[in-house]
Amino acid sequence: MKTKKPWPTKAAMDQIYKLGLWGKNGDAFYSGEGSHDHEIIAPYIQVVKEFLNSFENKLSVCDLGCGDFNVGRHFLDQVFSYTAVDIVQDLINHNRSNFHHPKLQFKCLDIATVPLPPADCVFLRQVLQHLSNAEISAIVAKLKTYKYLILTEHLPNGEFVPNLDIISGQGTRLKRNSGVVLTEPPFELDVVEEKEILAVDLGGKMGRIVTKLFTLR
Repeated sequence: MKTKKPWPTKAAMDQIYKLGLWGKNGDAFYSGEGSHDHEIIAPYIQVVKEFLNSFENKLSVCDLGCGDFNVGRHFLDQVFSYTAVDIVQDLINHNRSNFHHPKLQFKCLDIATVPLPPADCVFLRQVLQHLSNAEISAIVAKLKTYKYLILTEHLPNGEFVPNLDIISGQGTRLKRNSGVVLTEPPFELDVVEEKEILAVDLGGKMGRIVTKLFTLR
């Protein structure tokens, strides 16, 4: 029996934006309700701003999977520098045309296969949930270069089995009653401290969107 090859992440994400599979709002690129629903993003923006503002010397930030930048644009005044990364070149070109700030740069990178930009803090907001375990493992191996990680994942409500594998770009683990937990096998991210800073309950089978702050070194 032949094993199915994973759908390459770049092709999957290109297709998602091209076909508007996360919805459309009249713009050329739309990263879905998770990046636009006020009840989801408003509390996230608040807690992340509080974290960034807690430092006398502003942090440099790397946003891995920045999407349409509807969320990331709110943090530019709180950082020393902001590198926003996504795998879709047309999306990055669109963002470069629409967002301008002296602290901001956009990069098109496949974060599973290339070195990551340097920064004090890395944001991974509802990105890993779309990736296979092999890709997540490749990314986790590179996170040790950062001091802080702010990770947001869509998780089931109640008990669930973490880190069941999926094919990249084909939904999330939620339909299998699973979700990404980086401190559990097979990833076992080495952390100094872990703190849940936000949980937005979507109700019942819709699960919850959980944001954690990790100190990595």
